[in-house]
Amino acid sequence: MAYYYNEMYDADGSVRPHYRRYAEWLDTTSPERIARKRAEGDLAFRRVGITFAVYGEEAGKERLIPFDIIPRIIPAAEWSDMAAGLRQRVKALNAFLHDIYHDQEILEAGHIPAEQVLNNGQYRPEMKGVEVPGQIYAHIAGVDVVRAGAGEFYVLEDNLRVPSGVSYMIEDRKMMMRLFPELFARHKVAPVQHYPDLLLDNLRAVAPVGVSDPTCVVLTPGAYNSAYFEHTFLAQQMGVELVEGRDLFVKDDTVYMRTTQGPKRVDVIYRRVDDDFLDPEAFRPDSMIGVPGLLRACKAGRVTLANAIGTGVADDKSIYPYVPEMIRFYLGEEPILNNVPTYMCRKPGDLDYVLAHLPELVVKEVHGAGGYGMLVGPAATRDEIEHFRKLLKARPEGYIAQPTLALSNCPTFVERGIAPRHLDLRPFVLSGNGIQMVPGGLTRVALREGSLVVNSSQGGGTKDTWVLED
Repeated sequence: MAYYYNEMYDADGSVRPHYRRYAEWLDTTSPERIARKRAEGDLAFRRVGITFAVYGEEAGKERLIPFDIIPRIIPAAEWSDMAAGLRQRVKALNAFLHDIYHDQEILEAGHIPAEQVLNNGQYRPEMKGVEVPGQIYAHIAGVDVVRAGAGEFYVLEDNLRVPSGVSYMIEDRKMMMRLFPELFARHKVAPVQHYPDLLLDNLRAVAPVGVSDPTCVVLTPGAYNSAYFEHTFLAQQMGVELVEGRDLFVKDDTVYMRTTQGPKRVDVIYRRVDDDFLDPEAFRPDSMIGVPGLLRACKAGRVTLANAIGTGVADDKSIYPYVPEMIRFYLGEEPILNNVPTYMCRKPGDLDYVLAHLPELVVKEVHGAGGYGMLVGPAATRDEIEHFRKLLKARPEGYIAQPTLALSNCPTFVERGIAPRHLDLRPFVLSGNGIQMVPGGLTRVALREGSLVVNSSQGGGTKDTWVLED
């Protein structure tokens, strides 16, 4: 039987030191009060409209993301080590992105096969030689971290395109403070509510050269996007305009926003629209949600896009295995956070191993996201395994595989009471005015018993994440 590290309890069942005060509170709080507070939280989330649209389910029907009131608690020293590893990783990823769109030194040195990068669907040749402010491409990174084995942390994946979830992190904290204010009197929990201020500071710091008072906007695909709540939330919290493509236009390689007072120049765009749909003039001509001429404005240095066009190549699952090498190459350091061991199915030897061990492995599509396009071998049926076997043989370069990690778990309220459920953590790392983050991140929890897939799109929920201050 697999051993799962429990965030709250030692192997002998005793409460870990950083959870003791919380455990005492839980033991002395009546189940009736907790049930009442849980119902109150659900009602408040519905009133605020904190929902998530799931594609493919009744035409994107919105549903409430389940919120669990048992927090995930991280001691200060543990967070300090993790934060150092996150800063190191994001710094290396930005160096890699600048390099592959300029001198391509890491490819010339043979540390990463050139075809893996230059033939990647997320690599944008249009960005070759384009200078971006501060050489920063990934201004907002959501790095998925898991704990496995005896308690070691691993980076599961890097999300650099349009990482979402930060609004749930902030709302989870607001909800816990509202429901259980006494808990925050007992614990010195590091704050997260200032994230929108940090984000705005970082966006303003990467404005085009010569712009001292930049106008920033949030660009959304529209109300039917699964993360639309987050787009509206962040625009509101930062005090900037939420715009759609039709609200912007490009003239003389400069982006303008249509307003009731006439056109207003836009300097920084926090875009939540994928590359393909950003500029119908440069990418997909059928895009109705983009801004014609946006790439020209970027090339002219008249607007900053966060994140930059072409950033997705660095978070592609086929590039992920090379991140430790990037850290060594660009920073001259050993990685602080480990990758999960990964088999690259494009390599014949790796493919043979994966085909022979499919029931034991997790197989992921290199361009997949949100828990889609993957096989969790131990939880899969024979038919599902055979289906993936055919996919791998037909297009091995489209997949990677990893051991099935024994993800840590944490006590969680489920229908039958409190039970352990597997979880991960997505800290949000901001680059611009240095590399900054709020302590913690979004903890996602797999609510189905035995499930290792925590994504909201796959039925997962969230917890408040407490980083304790010394």
